[in-house]
Amino acid sequence: MPSSEGRRARRDGGYVTAEAAVVLPTLVLFTMALVWALMAASAQIQCVDAARAGARAMARQDPRGTAVAVARQAAPRGASVAVRREGDLVRVEVTARMPGPRLLGLALRLRAEAVAMAEETVGTGTGMGAVGTGAMEVGP
Repeated sequence: MPSSEGRRARRDGGYVTAEAAVVLPTLVLFTMALVWALMAASAQIQCVDAARAGARAMARQDPRGTAVAVARQAAPRGASVAVRREGDLVRVEVTARMPGPRLLGLALRLRAEAVAMAEETVGTGTGMGAVGTGAMEVGP
């Protein structure tokens, strides 16, 4: 006849299996969410870097096409680049979509903008370097 210790050990084995069945999918989901968040942060940093690179190129008076190409090279794949001049300032805006689980509505729209003073105006007033900002928006 089995001892009471042996019977207790056999009964507890089912609880461990049930707990593992609940915990493992949760851990996998958490890990996937963490990887997705890290990828989104990396893409946002790429957008900021791309906007700054484009603003520097425009400030050096490179042709508009060159500045856009420089920004696209540093930007995430599929990003759009907008370049404009406002008086002594040049502005470069980089926008990209970060794919995410559409069922949860977690697709991100990443945006970064950089502003720089055109080189020909530096020394004629107060100067400033390339300044960048970024934003992440959740939505379709």
